[in-house]
Amino acid sequence: MTSTPTRAAELPPSLPESSALSLPGTPVRRAAAALSFRNIGAVYVWLVIVVLFTVWAPDTFPTAITVKQVLNGNAVAGLVALSVVPPLAARVFDLSIAFTMSLTSVLTAHFMVSAGLGPGPAIALAMTAALLVGVVNGIVVVVLRVDSFIATLATGALIQSLITMVTNDSSITGVRLLAEPFASIAQLDAGGITAPVLYLLLAALAIWFLLEHTATGRRLYATGFNADAARLQGVRTDRLRFLTLVASALLSGFAGVVFTASVGSGSPTAGTPYLLSAYAAAFVGATQLRAGRFNAWGTILAVLLLGTGITGLGLATSAQWAASLFTGSVLIVALVLTGGRIALPAVLRRRAKTRPAPSTSEEIR
Repeated sequence: MTSTPTRAAELPPSLPESSALSLPGTPVRRAAAALSFRNIGAVYVWLVIVVLFTVWAPDTFPTAITVKQVLNGNAVAGLVALSVVPPLAARVFDLSIAFTMSLTSVLTAHFMVSAGLGPGPAIALAMTAALLVGVVNGIVVVVLRVDSFIATLATGALIQSLITMVTNDSSITGVRLLAEPFASIAQLDAGGITAPVLYLLLAALAIWFLLEHTATGRRLYATGFNADAARLQGVRTDRLRFLTLVASALLSGFAGVVFTASVGSGSPTAGTPYLLSAYAAAFVGATQLRAGRFNAWGTILAVLLLGTGITGLGLATSAQWAASLFTGSVLIVALVLTGGRIALPAVLRRRAKTRPAPSTSEEIR
């Protein structure tokens, strides 16, 4: 009769204390993963950029004023960049964000200067126009099944024609745009940090909570990764894509209002410089923190990285084309990184499935 081994006999011998560091799930292992280049590579690139411009422009760059300039000067860019995160999470492109931003900028100025309305009604009407843009985008993309890339580009062209009709391609200026309470929307500050930085933080928190801590966020990611599979699981993918386009238009429209309050005029080209940087930040952000997923904090990190580089180039008195070259280069690198991270695992899995099984002799060897 054999005796049953006790539980103590089944346990492996205790491991040395040093080997515990190599066990998966230990605090050291988790910290190493969190601080790895694959997870926060943009932070290390950001530090390299800071060191580079500190050496290049030691008298102007490494100052508290530069820090405030990077934060305040890129708050609007961050709002625009965040506006593309929900659509991209659902695999939808919204190329009308720049035109929507310009539209709300000129409409706010027009209603205040030409129509004599107060800041509240003017902003409400401008944001209503942004809402209509989002609804039109949703109808064209979701209901009429037009590719989002082409549809929103066409919508942007229509918006630009409306902007030209209202402004005749001239900026709208007026004393009322520089006076309180409208100017305080963007120029109110605390310790040198202006209100748009707070708007950016609140928008990032809202998008982060939506994507990471709600069922809607999980459904958005599921729609983006495989819309057909998500639809078979009961996810209302069309409704989600529609709502992301509306949210994108509203957030980019709000960025236009903040821009007008910041510069004191409504510009017909207010959003044009932000389109490339917004997508660059979103794609770079998809390589950070939540690799392969468009996310809010990764996008903010990318905005600050790009903003630091552009600010440094300005302080170093570089050529005018250097900023566009820097942004375009970062976007190309980001596309390579995100494409590799999303596609490479799937390619490896397919190759593993199609690889012939080894013969018996090969297994013995």
